[in-house]
Amino acid sequence: MSVARGRKFTHARDLLHDLLDRYEQGVAQPVGYPDYSGFADVKAGDTFSRSIEAAERSGGVVRVQDIGRRRGELKLVRLIDAPLLYEHLRRTPSQQTASAVGDEMLSGLIIHPAIRETALSAVEAWSRNRKWSYLGIDDAVSMRNAVRLAQAIIEQQHLDLDYRTFSRRIVADSKALERLEGAVLQLVGAVLDLPPASSPRSAFAALGLERFSPPLLLSGRFLLDGVSVAPSLSYLGIAPSAMMAVSFDRRPDYVLTIENFASFNRHVLEADVDRLGLTLYVGGYPSLAAQKALAELAAKLPETVPFFHWSDIDPDGTWIFRTIERALGRQLWPHLMSRHLAETFGEATTRRIMLRKGDVGGSMIADLVNYLTQPDAKIMEQEQIEPKIPNRSDYFDGRPL
Repeated sequence: MSVARGRKFTHARDLLHDLLDRYEQGVAQPVGYPDYSGFADVKAGDTFSRSIEAAERSGGVVRVQDIGRRRGELKLVRLIDAPLLYEHLRRTPSQQTASAVGDEMLSGLIIHPAIRETALSAVEAWSRNRKWSYLGIDDAVSMRNAVRLAQAIIEQQHLDLDYRTFSRRIVADSKALERLEGAVLQLVGAVLDLPPASSPRSAFAALGLERFSPPLLLSGRFLLDGVSVAPSLSYLGIAPSAMMAVSFDRRPDYVLTIENFASFNRHVLEADVDRLGLTLYVGGYPSLAAQKALAELAAKLPETVPFFHWSDIDPDGTWIFRTIERALGRQLWPHLMSRHLAETFGEATTRRIMLRKGDVGGSMIADLVNYLTQPDAKIMEQEQIEPKIPNRSDYFDGRPL
C-alpha cells in the first residue's frame, strides 16, 4: 500500500486515484508527486514511472519534468482530462456511483419531501467524494436506516418509547439510532423545529422519544388528589402524567416555568416565600410529556391567571419559551428575558448565534428573537439576575421594560 506524504506517492495507481478523488471534491487540476525517498528499490521506481507514462499516453494526465540539477526527473503529475483517466483506471465516477446508490437507498420508501431532499444532499456530498454527517457512500444502508427512523419520528411512531425499543421496531437494530443520532437529527430537523444547540438525546426527548420522563417540580399552594400540599414544602416532584391530579382551592397569582434548577430554587426560597404563585421547574428542554402536562395545567386555570417563563437569554432559551407557548395554547409572558437585560448584564459571544426564527408573530418573545438575530447581540445566563415575582406591569406595549 502506498503511503502519501504531502501528496507524495510510491505507487502510481494510488497517485492517479488521488487525482480523481480531489477532482471529485472540486479541485480543477489536482497534482501529485512521486515519493523518491519512499521507493523500496530502483525497480519500484521504474514500475512507478512506466505506470505514469501509460496514464499520460491515455490522455488523462501530463507529466511535468523537473529543472535545474534534477533536470529530466519527474517532478509532478497533473490531471488534464478526468473522463480519460476514469477510462484508463476503469473507475466509475463518484457522481454516477452516488446517483445509483442514492436511487437504491431511497427505493420503495414513502417519506416526507423535506426528508427526501435532505437525504439527497447526502447523495450530492457522496458525488463529490465527501461524507455527510459522518456517513460515506459505503454507509448507504445505514443512511437508509436513518431515513426510516426519521420518517417514523415524523409519523410519531416514537412516542413513549426508549431509543432501543424504537430502533428495534423500525429497523430491526436496537442500536441503530445510537449510531445514527446526528444523521437522524438532521433529517428530522428538516421538518420539525428542534432545539438550536442541544444534544441529540435532549432534542429527541423534546419530541417524545423517551420512555420515562423526568419529574416536574411544583412549588405553590395546590391540591394533589384533593389533598392540600403544605405551603411549607419547598416543592413537590410529580410525574408529568400526574398533572391531572393537581387542582386548586385558591387561584395562584401567576404560573412561572423555569429552565434552570438554581434559578428555580432561588425563586422558590427567596422571591415567593409566601407561595403566591405556582412555580414549575421544567428541566431545560421540556420533554413531550412535560409539554402535555403544561397544557393540562393551562386548561385548569382561567385566562386571568398569567403564565410566565424564565430562561437564559440565548437561542435555546427562546426555543424553550416558544415550545412552552405552543404547548399552553395561550399567551405566555417572558420573565426577566429582554434585550435591555441582555445589553446590561449579558456578554458578547464569539460563536455564531444560530437562531431559527420561524413564525414569532404575536409572541411576547418576538422582540428578543429579533434582537438575537443581530450580529452584535449579547447572551446572558439567567443566574445573573436576582429572582423576583413576575408581574405583567413590567411590560409596556407587549415589550419587557
